[in-house]
Amino acid sequence: MVGIILASHGGFADGIAQSAQMLFGGQENFAHVILTPEEGPDDIRNKMEQAVASFKECTDVLFLVDLWGGTPFNQANGLLEKHPNWAAVAGMNLPMVVEALTQRLTNPDASAHEIATAIVEPAKDGVKTKPVDLMPQNSQKQAAPKESIAKQAIPEGTVVGDGKIKIVLARIDSRLLHGQVATGWIPTMHPDRVIVVSDSVAKDEMRKSMIREAAPAGVKAHTVPLAKMVEIAKDPRFGDTNALLLFENPEDVLAVIKAGVEIETVNVGSMSYAPGDVNANNVLSMNQKDVDTFHELEKLGVKFDVRKVPTDKTGALEPILNKAQNLLNEQKNK
Repeated sequence: MVGIILASHGGFADGIAQSAQMLFGGQENFAHVILTPEEGPDDIRNKMEQAVASFKECTDVLFLVDLWGGTPFNQANGLLEKHPNWAAVAGMNLPMVVEALTQRLTNPDASAHEIATAIVEPAKDGVKTKPVDLMPQNSQKQAAPKESIAKQAIPEGTVVGDGKIKIVLARIDSRLLHGQVATGWIPTMHPDRVIVVSDSVAKDEMRKSMIREAAPAGVKAHTVPLAKMVEIAKDPRFGDTNALLLFENPEDVLAVIKAGVEIETVNVGSMSYAPGDVNANNVLSMNQKDVDTFHELEKLGVKFDVRKVPTDKTGALEPILNKAQNLLNEQKNK
């Protein structure tokens, strides 16, 4: 595994490391060091050397630094002279760090040089404007033509592949397509489509637009009502599709399973609080209907994978449901 060190003037590296770990969870062989106003070159170099010494089983180290030619870069460059297999990239931003962690997660055998090469374009692509026409003309990429979720160009009844859509992940997450999904689950599960399954969101043009724009490069994002998801699951034209499904709540999952969508395992990510809910843990809030629905899914043979991000250890849902039920009973008896 490649060790990764973020280095900057001031607290920038600390903050960006915290942001990255909100998306990916805790990371091994990942350090952040800063140069404070009262410190000099030797201080930041010592911090870098201590970070390297703390890494386990790392032959390669990748430095991501804030500014080319600045003191953190110069000290990292000095270390590179003794270690030609190490690498440094300047101009650090969050997309760069996210891509570095993604590359390391999905390709553990990659070298520091290979990761350094892979992260440059995502770092550049992370710089965008809203409105889009504020971008310099030579930076604007021609928009890809919109593709219909129904694949109208393929005649109805055509069987593609084995004629069955591949669901690489079905996740309950009230935030739907956000950072942890875009930077953690999508690179890990390799879907070519993200499908948000929700009757309410399918009627909200603004949310649908935000979901489309949040999809990472190379992955299409769609929002469909529950009935449409059932149609898609039965449509043989989607036989070559690897889909990541996102649901806001367990009730919608149960509804599509009962209608014929084959989902064997559900990743339980987050359920935001609403009036009447109880906090079963720090990310899962439930009401009685939610608890009952999870038990009904369990009776249907559905398995549960309780994780926010892929690097988390899989947790069991049953203790969480028991806690939620106890809290609901207390709430009812008050």
